[in-house]
Amino acid sequence: MMKKHFILSLLLLFILFGVSQAEIRLPKLVSNGMVLQRDTPLKIWGWADPSEDITVRFKGKKYTTTTSATGEWSVTMRATKAGGPYTMQIQGKDDSITLSNLLVGDVWMCAGQSNIVHYLGVHQQRYRQEIAEANYPEIRQFLVPTNPQLQGTATDIPQGEWKEANPENVLKFSVVAYFFAKNLYDQYQVPIGLINASVGGTPIEAWISEEGFEPFPSITKTLTQNKDTAYVNQKNRIAQKHRAAAPPQPQDDGLTASTPWYDLSYKPTHWHNINIPGYWEDQGIRNLDGAVWYRREIDIPAPMTGVATKIFMGRIIDADQVYINGTQVGGKTYKYPQRIYDIPEGLLKTGKNLITIRVVNYGGKGGFVPDKPYYLATENDTLDLKGTWQYKVSQVFRPKAPQPSGVSAQHQPTALYNGMVAPFTQSPIKGIVWYQGESNGGNPQAYEKLMETLIQDWRTKWNDSNLPFLYAQLPDYMDVDYLPTESNWAELREAQRLALDVPNTAMAVTLGLGEWNDVHPDNKKPVGDRLALAAKALAYGDKKVVYSGPMFRSASVEGSQVTLSFDHVGSGLISQDGEALRWFALAGVDQNYVWADAKIENNQIVLSSDEINQPIYVRYAWQDNPMDVNFYNQEGLPASPFQTQLTDALWFDKKATVVLTYDDALNVHLDNALPVLDSLGLKATFYISADAPGFKYRTYEWKKAAQNGHELGNHTLYHPCLGGDGRAWVSDDNDLRNYSVPQMVREIDMTNLMLQTLDGKSKRTYAYTCGDKETGEGSFVKEIEGKFVALRGVQSGLNHLGTLDMTDLRCNSIVDTPASDMIAWAEQAKKENAMLILLFHGVGGEHSLNAALADHKEFLEYLQANKDDLWITTLEDAAEHILEQQKK
Repeated sequence: MMKKHFILSLLLLFILFGVSQAEIRLPKLVSNGMVLQRDTPLKIWGWADPSEDITVRFKGKKYTTTTSATGEWSVTMRATKAGGPYTMQIQGKDDSITLSNLLVGDVWMCAGQSNIVHYLGVHQQRYRQEIAEANYPEIRQFLVPTNPQLQGTATDIPQGEWKEANPENVLKFSVVAYFFAKNLYDQYQVPIGLINASVGGTPIEAWISEEGFEPFPSITKTLTQNKDTAYVNQKNRIAQKHRAAAPPQPQDDGLTASTPWYDLSYKPTHWHNINIPGYWEDQGIRNLDGAVWYRREIDIPAPMTGVATKIFMGRIIDADQVYINGTQVGGKTYKYPQRIYDIPEGLLKTGKNLITIRVVNYGGKGGFVPDKPYYLATENDTLDLKGTWQYKVSQVFRPKAPQPSGVSAQHQPTALYNGMVAPFTQSPIKGIVWYQGESNGGNPQAYEKLMETLIQDWRTKWNDSNLPFLYAQLPDYMDVDYLPTESNWAELREAQRLALDVPNTAMAVTLGLGEWNDVHPDNKKPVGDRLALAAKALAYGDKKVVYSGPMFRSASVEGSQVTLSFDHVGSGLISQDGEALRWFALAGVDQNYVWADAKIENNQIVLSSDEINQPIYVRYAWQDNPMDVNFYNQEGLPASPFQTQLTDALWFDKKATVVLTYDDALNVHLDNALPVLDSLGLKATFYISADAPGFKYRTYEWKKAAQNGHELGNHTLYHPCLGGDGRAWVSDDNDLRNYSVPQMVREIDMTNLMLQTLDGKSKRTYAYTCGDKETGEGSFVKEIEGKFVALRGVQSGLNHLGTLDMTDLRCNSIVDTPASDMIAWAEQAKKENAMLILLFHGVGGEHSLNAALADHKEFLEYLQANKDDLWITTLEDAAEHILEQQKK
């Protein structure tokens, strides 16, 4: 009997399994209300039973296919013109799906981080009328949920549906994407579909596919680690364990008191005055991360009671709870949202009312962000809340010890591509709208290459090498600096500008739309409109539209005057406010920038400065926040920031110089490095420690290297270094702590004489052994600097002509460094017109600090192939040239 029951159960499971497998499943994107891309073959795909016949009917046409052995199927339908609404029927063996309300139009993939995430519901005050008038059933958004994937690409997403633009739905539409779509729809009357795949606070690396990272070995290593679920889980468990072990923070006295501080019956004692807006660290409070309560009694006039009222509390760093007359009316848990809270009708009363606000700060300055709205408002009246309040500290957080971090999936390379982009690459699109960069502001030098990689990668995935790619440049943000300065945000904007070299791309300049105190500026409609202008030119073929502000094209120099020419001048260049053009800067060889006088002449900009007789460098709007930019074209579009070098004469008409140095006179330098260098016609500097076996027993070969144009540099007789912690290999005899300054100088002089007998030269350069500059008696630098053209240290980085130190030149040490990293350094040197010095020890062995033969050769071949842009020379020649340039 039991056996019979078991068989029946199995049979029932088989039947149920078969039924479930027989169901056709579609990706979430292919659903009711979908917008399909017009004028291109359309792919519809899904899943069903293996070897099942599938029929798709659309617009009177029938398309058939059979599922694969793994149950996948797809059909490609003929291209169709814009229109709709239509229905589509998908028929399997025992199942049928009918999709309704489908449109054919233009589909745009919209992606990036928070400034394209921000939806209209967050900006209701500014766009109240636009939200109320949002009745556009042919503008639709498909909102992709945050869905990072570390282990491979997803074929679908957890949930998602198409939504028409109406006053309710549009509250979740991206502000930038909605106004972009509306602008296009108003002109072309073609349905617009927006696939909104964006996540706040995410780096560009998270959006590039694994295949796109092939030129980035250091990132591919991270990808390999992240595929190991055991590795990821262990890191997260360790991080969680440390968080759990941390002692709890003290309680908040304002919440745990017998009478909470927001309660109307609470009697305040020891409260002090403070101003709103403002940070408490700027008002007499120091070293406070924790909770501070604010309170104020205000008089409410009768017309403001019994009606709909809102309280505007600007922005608060970091979290808040707002109480009115003892009732909580709002609160946010993080610093970015605007604080606009509805006050229930009847809560306010005529006369005195109490507002109490609990503010929690987790790090940095805490309090109320300046230059934001702080008031109560009804439809007809406002009541200012700025000014003097009272405060009391209720909770002081203990300083947190450094803790290991886990793996935050959405910040990992390729994770968001895998989970939020890959599922849509089968569906044709009109183009891409991208708004991102804030999260890469800490490393702007890498962004141009990453941006170019993203564009090419997505075009490859959509199988369209010319797919329009439109993006927004970073807006003005942070403090205004009234002296020329360096800026990571300016560097990232420049990387975005340079990415325009990729064909069929366009950039919307957003200067003038930012806010100094908010990384999420409120004025987002113009961003969408400017991107729409670019779409009209690139994607819709409108040759007449002026879609960009002025873009730097070229420069010429005549004496001390610089003339700049631009693309996208439109109807002409203007000062938008009629005042003198702002934020142009000039510099000479020392790269010390000063503000320049700028005038518009014949649609060019002419620059000059009484302080710069020989201008070499130009910058425009090179700041975090170039406030009130006024350089526009007559079509009302601002110019992009830029920097340029006016002449390449710094490095003999080349963009940069690269110096190869090899330390310690090793055998592998003669056996492995020199043959490759000589075969490619490259020169290098070899730093000789005269007592090294690789020198003593092969002196003739070093003499021959010098005859071939290589420099023999001074690295002392015995290579002494400071001993001590971590340097057990330093013997007492070779410990600089046991040296006197005269002894060190004598050994350096002896090495100079020995090298002069080989190469006949009295000029050469010196390399500090282990980077050390002191003996037991103190520094020996002053005693030797006059003996050498230059002295090389070991601190990493590029050398810029105006700021380098000839007694301590920077170099990048090679320790199992891939060729791609060395090439990236050289490319960065080209952008910055700098000198790159590389330090090799072992080349294919003989030293613990080693360069692989293949990487060494690949980099040298790159140098040889780029000799038109790079001056590859010895450090002696480079130093002599620098000294000549510094005299000018």
